[in-house]
Amino acid sequence: MPAMSMPAVTVVVATPHGRAQLRVLRAVTFPQRLRGLLGREALTRRYGLWIEPCRAVHTFGMRAAIDLVFVDRGGLVLRTDARQAPGRVRICTDARGVLELAAGNASRLGLDRPGARLVWPAADD
Repeated sequence: MPAMSMPAVTVVVATPHGRAQLRVLRAVTFPQRLRGLLGREALTRRYGLWIEPCRAVHTFGMRAAIDLVFVDRGGLVLRTDARQAPGRVRICTDARGVLELAAGNASRLGLDRPGARLVWPAADD
């Protein structure tokens, strides 16, 4: 996947059934959050896009369905909206951020299970 002019980090997906690692591109500036995945190469199984702060996502202009994982400030998954087709809007007012994944990856990683969370690396890593 070509560079997206966004910082990347590896996060741990922790569920009651185990742990997995996922490479995440971070959209943290206003222009990065505004653009998101629009006009970019499709997500793969190995990557996700983290948008923070973010409580609402649209899929207008997208070419393929994506999974949306809304997460609170502590990393706890609040809600997973799987396989969101283009032309949709999803909102989670309690979310701090949202993880956008290729369709099917939220379930594959266990993010749709109760107790799932994202564990971010320490700031000095």
